[in-house]
Amino acid sequence: MQRRRFTSSLLSGAGLCCVGISPVHAISALSDGDAASGIRAALERGAESAIALLGKPDGFLGNPKVRIPLPGFLKDAAKLLKATGQGKSVEELVTAMNRAAEAAVPQAKELLLDAVKSMSVEDGAHILSGGDNSVTEFFTNKTREPLSVKFLPIVTQATEKVSLSEKYNAVAGKAAGMGLLDKKDANVQQYVTGKALDGLYLMIGEEERKIRKDPLGTGSDILKKVFGSLK
Repeated sequence: MQRRRFTSSLLSGAGLCCVGISPVHAISALSDGDAASGIRAALERGAESAIALLGKPDGFLGNPKVRIPLPGFLKDAAKLLKATGQGKSVEELVTAMNRAAEAAVPQAKELLLDAVKSMSVEDGAHILSGGDNSVTEFFTNKTREPLSVKFLPIVTQATEKVSLSEKYNAVAGKAAGMGLLDKKDANVQQYVTGKALDGLYLMIGEEERKIRKDPLGTGSDILKKVFGSLK
């Protein structure tokens, strides 16, 4: 019964208009639970790919798309520190921030895959007929809050090893009070946790766009069938 409701929702007139495909084509391509299987496969592929890319040495530090820098005006403050011979300490902090993110990301796998398992009919319909970032939106809405809780102690443990992290919090706290820095960035642990999640969802989004752009290139029969039908 759930399968029929799922497929029926996906093939509704509104959903088909959004993706610009004919009802006959969609029904023949997405029958017998193929839609649900294909969407779950895309979700799992996006999650696992992002974790594999980011949850390793230099996953963040060596990737300019997600590398975590010092926020806002603290970049300028870092230049002053370097000018006074404290450049090594600044680099140690930036490295520690990125290493903390790399250590935290693998812990996301269980929650991401649990979200896939609990996907509703409405979630599936939105993902299939939505835009290029609907998978990313799904994971963000379902997992950002619990992952923040899970990441924070890991990030805290990693950043506390660097003495400059305490100075960061002291300086950033004053800067936030003066309106020079966003309050959410005033604590290094919370800042890194947020940036780690931003990077995770960004890479999931990149995998999603690859699937939608070239489903044949995924090598997956179910992804070819489901996302190929939207071409």
